[in-house]
This record gives sequence, C-alpha cells and structure tokens, in this order.
Amino acid sequence: MPPRNSQFSASEPALGYFYQPRYALLQLLRLPEDTVCFIEKDDDIDFTDADEGRILVSLKHKAPGDTLTNLSPDFWKSVRIWLEYYLKENCSTPSVSFFLYTTGNVATGSFLAAFLPNAPPDETLPQQVSEILAQSESKTIGKTKILLEKLPKDKWPDFFRRITIFDNQERIQNIPQIIINEKLRTVRPQFRRPVYERLEGWWTNECIELLSGRRHEPLRGSEVSEILSYITEQFREDNLPIDFEYAEPENGANPDSDDRNFVKQLRAIGLHSDRIRRAIIDYYRAFEQRGSWLRENVMLTGGELEKYDDRLVDEWARLREIVFEELANDSPEKLLQTTGRKLLNDLSTSNHPNLRIRTGVTATFVTMGSYHMLANEGTPRVYWHPRFEMRVADILHGRKP
Repeated sequence: MPPRNSQFSASEPALGYFYQPRYALLQLLRLPEDTVCFIEKDDDIDFTDADEGRILVSLKHKAPGDTLTNLSPDFWKSVRIWLEYYLKENCSTPSVSFFLYTTGNVATGSFLAAFLPNAPPDETLPQQVSEILAQSESKTIGKTKILLEKLPKDKWPDFFRRITIFDNQERIQNIPQIIINEKLRTVRPQFRRPVYERLEGWWTNECIELLSGRRHEPLRGSEVSEILSYITEQFREDNLPIDFEYAEPENGANPDSDDRNFVKQLRAIGLHSDRIRRAIIDYYRAFEQRGSWLRENVMLTGGELEKYDDRLVDEWARLREIVFEELANDSPEKLLQTTGRKLLNDLSTSNHPNLRIRTGVTATFVTMGSYHMLANEGTPRVYWHPRFEMRVADILHGRKP
C-alpha cells in the first residue's frame, strides 16, 4: 500500500467523494427550508430555492495548505462544467449561479480573487480570462478554452459574473461538530453526537437512494428539518431513541431449532411457529436496543433498565393472578396452554403505560423483547405456562414429568 503522500494515494480523491453528501447536508441545514438538492446531477451539488434560484456547486476538498492559482485545473474544470450547462441552456439562464467551494485558499495576487464574495465588479475579467488561458499549455485547461470559444464574446460578462468562489471552507472532519454547534443547541450536550450520527445515517442512506436511481425526488430542506425534529424528540426525558425497529437477526429466526429458554417456554404453551419467530425477532431487537442505550449513556438515572424489568415482572404477576385465577388443580393441559397463551396475548396487546420504559417509547418489541429476556434467564423471572414452576425441568430441560 503506497504511503499517504504518494502520488498514487487515493485518500484525497476519496475524501472528495465523501465530502459531497456531508457538505450538502451542512448547506441544506443553512439554506431556507424550501431548498431542494440533487447530488451529481449537473454538478457535484445542485441547489434550488425560491430566493437564490438554481445554484450549481463544485466542491474541492484539497490537501491542507493547497492554494487556488490562475491556472489551477480545479477552477477551469468547474468552468467547463458550468459552460456546458450554460451553452446547453442557450445562455438563457437568468436565475442560475455557479459556486466553487474549496477547502484551499485563493492565492494572493491571483485574478481569481475577483470571484470571491463581496469582491468589487471587475469589467476586465473577460480580458483577463483570455490572457491567462493563452498562457496555458495544459490539455485539461485546453478543453475549457475550446468550449469557451463557442460562447459569444458578448455573453462572457454575463457568464463570469455568475461565478463565486468560496475558499477556506470547512474540511470534512470538521463538519459534524459545525452542525452540532449550529443546529443542535437545543439538544442536551451528552446527546448531541448521537443525534447527529442518526441524522447523518439517514441522510447518507437517502443520498445513496438518490444516486442509485431508487429515489427520484430531490432531497429537501424541509425533509431534513422533519427528520432532525423526529430524532431530537427521541432524546427527551420521556422518550428514548429507537434504532432496531426493523432489525433482523443475522442468522435469521428459526423457531424449530432455537433452543433458548424463552423459546422452550413458548413451545410449552403451544404457540405457533410464526409467533415464536416473532418472539425471537423481538428478543433480538430488544437485546440490541437496550445494549445501544447503555453504550450511548442515554439513561438519565442509574439502574433504569433494572427498574424497568422489575416493573415488567410486577405487571406480569398482577395479570397472571387474574388470568390464572379460574384454573383448578386438575385443569387439562389444553386449557393450561390456552390460559398461558392468553397471559402472553394480553401483555402483547396491552397499551398500559406501565409496560413502557418511558411514556414516549411505544415500540412493542421493547416490551415483549424485554419479557422474553426475563423468560430466558437461568432462573426465569416470568413464565407463561400455569404449571411452569412445577414443570420447570420438563419445560427447560426436556425431561419427562
């Protein structure tokens, strides 16, 4: 593997590709909410909003210390892209602008300073462009020169006045903290990084959908705001983030071969395979979600999960006493199984707030998966079969009564 400073190193080009979606997210959060965005359409990023019109953005994530000079290929390649668009539109694009964002700096004394924001108008720009292009023997810049010759001279001022260079832009590794500082001030400090990571995870997936053609609509600023609001609400005192609602076990859910205690308990009450499969999935999701909460330290008080489990056991015991009340010592096995399923069903379909770890957490898998975790302990804290305590060896160890 070549060293990072090798001429063959791909680190900077690779960073450039990753830079596009991350920088687009930053800008979309800064622009008005009605802004829409495409990536890799007519340029690296394509913004459109009611106030600014259409903006074609070229991004250049350069090595530290890089400068933009009169004959920098980065600038002239972008000019070629914009020229192709401008000529395609027959120069009749009154509301389009061309922006170049670069992490480098415009070199001192370069004519490119005339394209920086707030630079005074320079009527000599077309003439300067001609003189500078005449100095270059670069094939890359030559392609731009050839294309520029197709543009009528009287259109040159209009074309070049649309170009703005924003130098010294945020580097890719700094953008997360910038977004956190600018947009997540209302989130508790310890939760800002998890909120950002969830936002970027969603955003990255949407960018992939867009680039792969599976998404046809542009990315919208209002959509980003909605998702950010949704994620932020999960970190309130009465809520918790839900990340595993649609997760599946890596090796699948196999009701017939799974030999864990909670599955054996479900077989003991005659639960159908499709429901056992659902229980296996709920167990997996709850296990992963609870682990994630602990890793991210989103619990506000120590022992919250343990207290939640105690509450689940208490609610289970209350309902068990009611459901099992009419059973007799000689109740047949079929009735015992039916009653055990009723206990499970009533807990599965109950919307009682005591079954939620917090009032805002409504995902069923959290409750039922936690119950299956309790049923899976070496000495299960909950059970479903009315005679479980008498038949624990039969149910968990396959012994005959």
